[in-house]
Amino acid sequence: MPSAAERTRTLVQSTCSAVVLIPGLDGARPDQLAPRARVVGQDGEVFLLFPADSPAVRAATHAQDDELSAVLEITDVAPVSVPHRIRGRAWVSGWLTCVPGLAEPGSMMLRLEVGEACVDDLWGAESVEPEEFAQASVDPLVTHEADLLQHLHSAHGEQVQELCGLLGDRADRAGGANRQRAVPLALDRFGLRVRFVGEPCFDARFEFPDPVRDVTELRRAMHTLFGAASH
Repeated sequence: MPSAAERTRTLVQSTCSAVVLIPGLDGARPDQLAPRARVVGQDGEVFLLFPADSPAVRAATHAQDDELSAVLEITDVAPVSVPHRIRGRAWVSGWLTCVPGLAEPGSMMLRLEVGEACVDDLWGAESVEPEEFAQASVDPLVTHEADLLQHLHSAHGEQVQELCGLLGDRADRAGGANRQRAVPLALDRFGLRVRFVGEPCFDARFEFPDPVRDVTELRRAMHTLFGAASH
């Protein structure tokens, strides 16, 4: 399974929605605290792009040499419609400063020095040390995951449904997964997670024979998985 640090780093570098929470800015609208872009630097710091007149930039500018604490909160929502659609959240807390000269005129880059991080997702809740976050790898499918899940759902729904045949006794204990709607929920280099929607609603994880490194290897892994389910 992916480590907590990898899952957190992947969420930070994904297209999931995010806001920066800063003490004293309770009156700011969520859209004013949402960075236009975010990227992780070589040392594990998180760079956040904001309009130059945003409340976050004003707060960081006003703080100057004082440490301005902040929390980057990321919410991960499943790209396919499914009950309990929020797949997880991650929080990266630390200290925020302005970095002049890195952004185009009218924008400002803010630097979040990471003090601690944590993730609460489909794998569970775990904390992450700054060093672990800095050294973690990003899942290679992160930029394609939403499109891949939507494609699986729309074009390969019957094959996803057939995966219930790999559950064995677990399907019987759950009341027969073949009578429930199977929805592809999450995808990473280690496998596919499917949510079986019905009474009860439950998730099942289908692991690939080997971790995949790109979409080409993913296609082969999915072909093997569907092949095993059809026999």
